[in-house]
Amino acid sequence: MESEIDENLGADTTSATRIDLFGVPVAAVTLAEAVDIVERAVDERRRLDIGVVNAAKVVNMQTDDELRGSVLSSDIIFADGMSLVWAARLQGKYLPERVAGIDLMYALLERGNETGLRVYCLGAEEWVSQEVAQRIKEEYPGVRLVGFRNGYFSEEEQADIADDIRRSDADVLFVGMSSPYKEHFMARWSNQMQVPVTHGVGGSFDVFAGKVSRAPRLMQDLGLEWLYRVMQEPRRLWRRYLHTNWLFIRMVVRAALAAQR
Repeated sequence: MESEIDENLGADTTSATRIDLFGVPVAAVTLAEAVDIVERAVDERRRLDIGVVNAAKVVNMQTDDELRGSVLSSDIIFADGMSLVWAARLQGKYLPERVAGIDLMYALLERGNETGLRVYCLGAEEWVSQEVAQRIKEEYPGVRLVGFRNGYFSEEEQADIADDIRRSDADVLFVGMSSPYKEHFMARWSNQMQVPVTHGVGGSFDVFAGKVSRAPRLMQDLGLEWLYRVMQEPRRLWRRYLHTNWLFIRMVVRAALAAQR
């Protein structure tokens, strides 16, 4: 059943609804509504830690308690993949559309280009990090890039990085690291960083910098972005996606059958 977002998320999200998908409260909002939620959180200097889930992450959350705890500590969680939209509908629940992490990042940069949004980018390889910083300056000149750093650092360095982010007075922190590292970092250091909005964008920096290409729109709409990634890195990814996709399909079938009883 759909339910309202918890009141402790603030006035911006209580008007949204969330649905339970495999124990994850996913916000049933459009991309435009998500951008509005973020913008109001920035205006009010109110903390909003954003989580995004796709099929693979939902599967991994079933057995990885630390990942599950980190994701569920987010203030709001969006459906990153079409597979979740379809899974919801098979259970008689409604998600208006997916809110992919990379799409939300681009949309926030577009809005921030008009509002002077202060952004800090953390993650990816050094050259990717520098390329992302350069492209933000060139393509979104109204955005104020207040800091950036690659995503390769030791556990001992994390506190200093969190302090650097706090001193930057950023409005939004984009964390471009893979799961579960970005979720753990965000959950652990959110209080210390004191950034109003923290958004884990995964591999989005690699796409932004041109290191990898994103799937064509048709494949995105058909929920086949995972296949496009496998085609680019078959040796590294095919076993992972074969395993998680099968487990997700099994979860969806069980949930759909249970919803019909």
